[in-house]
Amino acid sequence: MRKNIPEPELDAVDLALLQLVQQDGSLSNTELADRLNLSVTPCWRRRKRLEEAGYITGYQAQLSRRRLGYQVLAYVQIRFGGHADEAPDRFEALIRALPEVQACHKITGEYDYLLQVLAQDLDAYADFLERTLRRQPGITAIHSALALREVKAGTQVPVGPSGQGPSASPPGRRDR
Repeated sequence: MRKNIPEPELDAVDLALLQLVQQDGSLSNTELADRLNLSVTPCWRRRKRLEEAGYITGYQAQLSRRRLGYQVLAYVQIRFGGHADEAPDRFEALIRALPEVQACHKITGEYDYLLQVLAQDLDAYADFLERTLRRQPGITAIHSALALREVKAGTQVPVGPSGQGPSASPPGRRDR
């Protein structure tokens, strides 16, 4: 939950900091300060301010799904018959608790939800469909698309003006 703090104006150093921690969340504050040409304390203050303002929401390692045995990546579209009852709310609560569902979005168009689901193999995916999704009240259609090959997969958000990332020139020595 965000505290009531004013939105910081992001300068070139903030944008560079966001890009660096997004690329490598394991950077120590000392390493980050060196890369930004800052001293350690001002770098820590900036990072803390960006965390408190909600620009940085967490740190995690990116794992290889294939090395961990998840060979199937499916995109699943879900349609509900109606939205007046509590079925969609119960569905959303269930989906939040399922670790094999990597992402769930309420969407516009012909379907109501788009899920990204991992499974070890096709049998495990079929089991997920039969034992989990098809048993949910209110669902009138399920459409699956299996990924054949990942062309691009990432979680990084474009940082900087017009999504071009931070300026190519390194930030000056500020906040000393």
